Amino acid sequence: MTDQLTIALAQINPTVGALDHNAALIRTARADAAAAGADLVVYPELSVCGYPPEDLVLKPFFLDKVEDTVRALAAETADGGPALLVGAPWRVDGQRHNAALLLDGGTIAAIRLKHDLPNYGPFDEKRVFVAGPLPGPVNFRSVRLGVLVCEDMWTPDVAETLAETGAEILVVPNGSPFEIDKADRRLELAVSRVVETGLPLIYLNQVGGQDELVFDGASFVLNSDRSLVAQLPAFAACLAVTTWTRTAGGWTATSPEMVAPPDALGALYGAMVLGLRDYVAKNRFPGVILGMSGGIDSAISAAVAVDALGPDRVHCVMMPSPYTSQDSLDDAAECAGLLGCRIDTISIQPAMEAFAAMLAPSFAGTNPDITEENLQSRSRGLTLMALSNKFGSMVLSTGNKSEMSVGYATLYGDMCGGYNVLKDVYKTTVYKLSHWRNSHRPDGALGPAGRVIPERIITKAPTAELKPGQKDQDTLPDYPVLDDILECLVERDLSLQDIVARGHDAALVNRVWRMLDRAEYKRRQAPPGVKITSRSFGRDRRYPITSGLLSLLRGS
Repeated sequence: MTDQLTIALAQINPTVGALDHNAALIRTARADAAAAGADLVVYPELSVCGYPPEDLVLKPFFLDKVEDTVRALAAETADGGPALLVGAPWRVDGQRHNAALLLDGGTIAAIRLKHDLPNYGPFDEKRVFVAGPLPGPVNFRSVRLGVLVCEDMWTPDVAETLAETGAEILVVPNGSPFEIDKADRRLELAVSRVVETGLPLIYLNQVGGQDELVFDGASFVLNSDRSLVAQLPAFAACLAVTTWTRTAGGWTATSPEMVAPPDALGALYGAMVLGLRDYVAKNRFPGVILGMSGGIDSAISAAVAVDALGPDRVHCVMMPSPYTSQDSLDDAAECAGLLGCRIDTISIQPAMEAFAAMLAPSFAGTNPDITEENLQSRSRGLTLMALSNKFGSMVLSTGNKSEMSVGYATLYGDMCGGYNVLKDVYKTTVYKLSHWRNSHRPDGALGPAGRVIPERIITKAPTAELKPGQKDQDTLPDYPVLDDILECLVERDLSLQDIVARGHDAALVNRVWRMLDRAEYKRRQAPPGVKITSRSFGRDRRYPITSGLLSLLRGS
C-alpha cells in the first residue's frame, strides 16, 4: 500500500479549440512535474480543448481530434513518468460528456463524467453535454481519488457519494470564471465538502481569458482539518507540487506554495488586465487603439491596456471638437505620457462640418439637438475604425456599465470596438480602480509604477463634451445613486418598492428602470468585455428587446 504520494497542480492557460497548443502546455507541465518527482499531475476542467468549448463539441470531427489528442497523451505515460488527470469532452455510448480522464501506464486508466451540469449565468452545459451518473472513486496506485468536476463540488451529493464509496482524497478540476467575491464563495464550499466528508480536497482552477470570461486560477488545497495547505497565485499560470502522506487519520498534504490573494480592487484590476491580454493575444491582434478623451473611462482603459500589452502596443488618439476643453487636451496628453504610450491628435471638426453641409437640405427648418451630438461620437468611431482597418490594431471601446445600462452611449460611435474592459464595471468602481492603480503596480503589469492617471482626470466632473458646458449629471443622477439603483435592478432583481425602501426616490427609480429597459437594443450590439459581476450584460442577463415591460411600469 502506498503511504506517500506527490501530486502536482498544473494551473495552465489553455485556448479553446487549440488542441496542439493545449497538449503542449500539458506536456510541459508534466515534464516539470516529473523533474519534481510527481506521481500525478492534475489539470483544469476540459483542459485538452479549453473551457468553455460551447458548440465546438457539437462537431463530430472536433471530438475525433480531441480523442486523438487524449490517446496520444495517454500513450506517453507509458514512460513511467507522472500520470495525468486531464479534462476533455468525451463520448460514451454515443452521448457527449464533460469528462475527467486518468492517463496512466500508457492507457486511459479511468473516466469520470461530470454529474452536475451548470445551466445559469454564462454556463449552458445542459445544451451540449449529458450528465454522468454519481461517480465512484478512481483507484490510483492504491489511493482512491474522488474526482468532482467543477460544479460537482457546489452541492453535497457527489462528494457524499464519493466518501461513502471509499474516496480518500477529493480532487476538483475546475473551469470557474472570476466574479467579485467568488473566491471566498469557492473556499466556503470547499470547506463545506471537507467538513461533510472528513476528506482533504484539491481545488485546481484554470487561468486565462476566454472571450468575456476570465479564469483567475487561485487554486488551493485543504487538509481534512480544513487548514489551507497550498494557495496558488491568481491570474498567473504555475505548477505547484504537493506532498501527501498517509496517516492513521487519513491523507495529509504539505506544500511550499502559499501566495497571498490580491485585495478586492487588485483582483478586479487583474481580471481586466488578463481578459484583455488574452483576448488580444489569442485573437492575434498586434495591439489596441482607443480614443483618449481626457476623461476617466478612457484613462483607466488605457492604463489596463498598457499593463496588459505594454506601452508600445497601445495607441491613443485624441479627437477634439470645437467643444473640447484645453483641460481635456492637456489631461489626455499627460496621461499618455505617464503611461509611456503613443498619442496622436486628429480633429473631428472637418468631419462635423462635412456632415453639417451634407445633411443641411434634409435638416432644413430643424434645430440642433442630440442628432448633432451623436454625429460627433460617430465621427470619432469612424476615425478609430479607419485607423484599425489600416494598421490592424483592435479598437478598445471605453464605455462603463453605468452608461451602458441607461443607454448613455452612441451606437456606431463610442460603442465602436472589438472589446471593452469596462463593460461590467460601474462608474463608481472606475473611480476606485483609478485611485488603486495610481498607488499599486500589479504583479506582471507591463506598465510603469507610480501615478499613471492625472489627478484632475479623477476629480473633475465627468462630461462627454458634445456641447458647451455639458456634464453627465445634466442627464443622469449622481453616479453613486445611479449605480446603487442599477445594481439593485441588474444584479439583484429587486422590485421598485424594495429599491425605494433603500432610500431612493420612487420617480427616479422608475426613470432609471425605464432607461435600462429602453437601452436593451443598444447592449445587444455592444462589443464583448470582461465579466466582473454576478450578472454582466450578455449571456448572464437575457431580456427581450421587444417587451411590454414599460407598460407594466406605467401601470404600477
